Amino acid sequence: MRAAVLHTPGDIRLEDVAKPAPGPGEVLLRVDAVGVCGSDLPRMLIKGAHKMPIICGHEFSGRIEEFGEGVSGYALGDLVTVPPMLPCGTCDQCATGNFSRCRNYDYFGSRRDGAYAEWVCAPVENLLKVPEGCDPRAAAMVDPASIALHAIWKAGGVRMGDRGAVIGCGPIGLFAIQWMLLMGAREVVAIDVSEEKLDLARQAGATHTFLSSAELPKDLLSDVIVEAAGHPSSIEAAVRLAAPGGHVVFIGIPVGEVPISNAAFQHFLRQEVSLHGSWNSFGAPYPGPQWTVTLDKLASGALKWEFMITHELGLEELPGVFERLRTDRSFFFSKIMFRP
Repeated sequence: MRAAVLHTPGDIRLEDVAKPAPGPGEVLLRVDAVGVCGSDLPRMLIKGAHKMPIICGHEFSGRIEEFGEGVSGYALGDLVTVPPMLPCGTCDQCATGNFSRCRNYDYFGSRRDGAYAEWVCAPVENLLKVPEGCDPRAAAMVDPASIALHAIWKAGGVRMGDRGAVIGCGPIGLFAIQWMLLMGAREVVAIDVSEEKLDLARQAGATHTFLSSAELPKDLLSDVIVEAAGHPSSIEAAVRLAAPGGHVVFIGIPVGEVPISNAAFQHFLRQEVSLHGSWNSFGAPYPGPQWTVTLDKLASGALKWEFMITHELGLEELPGVFERLRTDRSFFFSKIMFRP
C-alpha cells in the first residue's frame, strides 16, 4: 500500500509498504479521511515521533474491510472513527477512568503506525461506529472537537449566560467556540493573530473578535477562557482575560519556557482565577462521553465542521504540503484533510 513515512524530522517519503493484516481482536480499515493535527507539525518537522520510521496521522475515519479473529458487533463496510489512544487499562489513572493520563499508553501516529496510509489496523475497543449519513470527513474530526469539549469540562463547563473566550482559532478553538454556545454562553470572545482565522471564528459563532495585538475592552472579561495557541503571549493574555472567579483552561502546547508577568500573576491571585490543564480527550467508559457526544453533534449538524477544511488532498501530496508548512510562513490553512 501507499503510505507517507516519517524517517526523521522533515524527511517524509511517500512509499510502498506492506499492507497490514488484522490480528485477533482487530479490524483492517481502509482509511477514508485523515486530518492534520497541530501536533503533527512539530512531530513531523522538528521533534520527531516516539519511534521512527513511522506512519503518522491520528485524526481519521475508515471503513471496515477485514476482521481479525474474535471480532463481533460490526459489519464489513461500516464507517468508524478511531480514538487514537490505546490506554494500558492497568495503571492507577486507567483504574479511575482518567485514560488521558494513562502512564503506559500506545498511540496511533506517534507510537504505532497511523493513518497517513491507505489502510490501518485498529483494535475493536477503539472503534466508534459512525451514524448513517454522517460524512467521513466529519467523523475524522471527532478528535479535535472532543479535545475542545474535554477542556471545557475540565474548567467546570459553561453555565447559561456565561461569557466565554477562545484564544487561538485553529480547529480546536473553533470547536470550543461552538461548544460554549451550545452550553448556553451569551457571547464568545475570539482572539487570534490572523484575520483569516478570525473570519472562521465568526463563522463558528464568535460574537467579538480581536487580533492578539489589539487592546481588549475591559468589559469583556470572561468566565471561561480556552487557551488553544500555546504561545507565551496567549497564555499570559488568557490569565488576564479572566473575570473575577473565572476559569482558564490550557490546551495549547508551548515549545519553550512560559514566563508570566507580575501583573498577570497578581490578577490570577487577587481575582481568585482557577487555572486548569487539559490533555487529550478521554473519559469512562472509554473513550468517554467526550467522544460519543461529539460524534452525535457532528452527525446531527449541531457542530459545524466543513467550513474549517481549507485543503482536501490526495495522499501523494502529503510530503509537499508538510514541506510547505516548514518553509512558507504565508501559507494559510485551518484543517488540512487527506483522502487516501
